[in-house]
Formats: sequence, structure tokens, C-alpha cells
Amino acid sequence: MAEKTNNPIENFEKTEDSKFSKTDFDAISSRNSNPSKSPIKAKQVTELVNKIQSSKTLMIVSIKGVPSKQFQDIKKAIRDSADVKVAKKNIMLRTLEGLGKESAKELESHIKENCAFVLSNIDGFELAGLMNKKKTPVFAKAGQIAPDDIEVQDGPTDLVPGPAISELGALGIQIAVEDGKIAIKAPKVVVTEGGVISGEVASLLQKLNIQPMTIGLEPVAVYDVETEKIYTNIKINPEEVAMELASAAGKSLGFAQKIAYYCKETIGYLLAKANMEGEGLSKLQPVEEVKEESVEDSKDAEEVKEESAEDSSNASEEVKEEKEIISDSNESKDSENDSEEVKEEEKNE
Repeated sequence: MAEKTNNPIENFEKTEDSKFSKTDFDAISSRNSNPSKSPIKAKQVTELVNKIQSSKTLMIVSIKGVPSKQFQDIKKAIRDSADVKVAKKNIMLRTLEGLGKESAKELESHIKENCAFVLSNIDGFELAGLMNKKKTPVFAKAGQIAPDDIEVQDGPTDLVPGPAISELGALGIQIAVEDGKIAIKAPKVVVTEGGVISGEVASLLQKLNIQPMTIGLEPVAVYDVETEKIYTNIKINPEEVAMELASAAGKSLGFAQKIAYYCKETIGYLLAKANMEGEGLSKLQPVEEVKEESVEDSKDAEEVKEESAEDSSNASEEVKEEKEIISDSNESKDSENDSEEVKEEEKNE
């Protein structure tokens, strides 16, 4: 008689007097191929579903390329804020299905190999920022994709003249030898964002002690359990965000002051400006009065001038009239003399 094993399917194949029917064999095979039917895996799915339902945020993260030590360190570092659950892809898909929500099924497209669940009661964006803080810089490897532009900065190095000169020159990096060491004279981007890192570049970056890559739990998607909303592209750098917010706040403050928008941040400036302008106007007031007085004086002078002009005009008219009267009186005298002469002539005749 064939030796029995713990696998009922193998027993079916090895037992001579097997009483298993074809239907029994198909049922056993189906049970073993379906993880949700396995008691252990079904329990794992149930536990994950319960944990997700009692959490505020479900995050899917990629753990690809994360060494075991760093992974365990990250889990310990965030365990007060989040719980990391690693499971096989089919278990994760069954868990999403077990939530019984259509919105959660949309996360299935984000489930890839080397993924994990992160469960937390903090906001998804805050959780993404926490993940970013826990990343550690590492050296680049050949074939990796540059997440950002990789730039070699200018300045002294610890490299001695030798093969490194040709390696740097091959990448178009300007160098000089200073105090027996190679110095880089100008910054140079050796790999642009999205470019593939070659073996030569990876080797040179390691010699220059440049670590352009980071390892950690990479957020893929966030599911808000309460609102059932999904967020993607949530790679957050808290330092960069803080700088952007500070810059935006500075610009908005200047704009608010310019348009005289009053709030607790601008009211002090607006009051000080109003007070300063009020003082300036008060200093300009006597000058305005002097101007008004000078205008009134000029008006009076014009009136006097007009009056004197009228007086002189009247006087000239009176003189003219007197001259006409004198002229008329002279003419009347001449006519009287002529008449007397005529009378005398008539008498003489």
C-alpha cells in the first residue's frame, strides 16, 4: 500500500483503493487553489478587513528594494502612528473585496507585487509626510531611474589625480588639481530626472560620496475610510512644502497690504500707514492756507487794477468832454466875432 501524505490530493493519487470521486477531487483542488477558502488565509483576510474598518486611513505602499533591516526599522519608528501589514497580492485583493465597498475596489489597480498595507488613524497626507521623513539616503545603482536631477556640485573632493580625471571628464565635469586633490570647478547635472543611471555614473557618485536615492515605504495610494475617497500622487516633502507655504504667505501678505485688505496680519501695518499719511497731510495744511491767501490777494489786486483802469478811463472821458466843451465855446466866440465884424462892415457901407 502506498505511503500516505498530509496532502489529500496526493493520497487520492497514491491510494490504490481510493474512494474519492472525481467531484471530491475537484472540490479539494478548488479549496486549495482559493486562498479565501483556506482557514488560515481566510482568517488573515478577516483580520485585515476588521483592522481597516476600525482605521481612518488605508495606505498602499511599495516596499520594493527596501532591505529587511531598514524595513523593520521603519516599522518600529512609525508603530505609534501606523501599523504596517505585509501580505501576498491575492490576500490584499481579497481584503479589498471583503470590505464590501465599491469605492475600495478601485484600489485593486494599485495592488502590485512587493506592496503592503499601512493602517492609521491620522490623515493620509500627514501619514505620507511621516513616510517621507523615515526615508534614508543610499547610493545609486546601475539601471535605477533618477527621481530628480542628479547634480555634482562644485568644490573640493577627496579624489587624487589618476583614473578619476578621465571618469569625470567623460561626464563633462570641469576639474582642476588643487593641493594634490581633484577639485570640481563648476556644477554639472550628470543624470536628468527620469533618466537611467549608468554603471559609470553610479560608480563615480559613490566615489564622490553622493547618495541621490532614498529607500523607504513609497506611498502609492491613500484610501480615506470615512469619506471613501482615493488619493494618488501624494509624495510629500515636508521641508519643501513648508518653504512653499512660507513663500506664498509672504507674497500674499504684501498683496493684502497693497489692496488694503484688513485682517489680523495686516491691520497693524494699515493703521501705521494711515497714521503716517495723516501726519503728512497735517503738515501740508498751512501751505494750502498760504496759497489760498495769495490767491485772494491776487484777486484783490486784480480788482484794484480793474478799478484803477475804470477810474483812468472815466478821467480820460471827462477830459475829453471838457475839451469838447472848450472847443464848442471857442467856436461860439468865433462866430460871435464874425457876426460883429459883419455888422460893422454893414455900418461902414
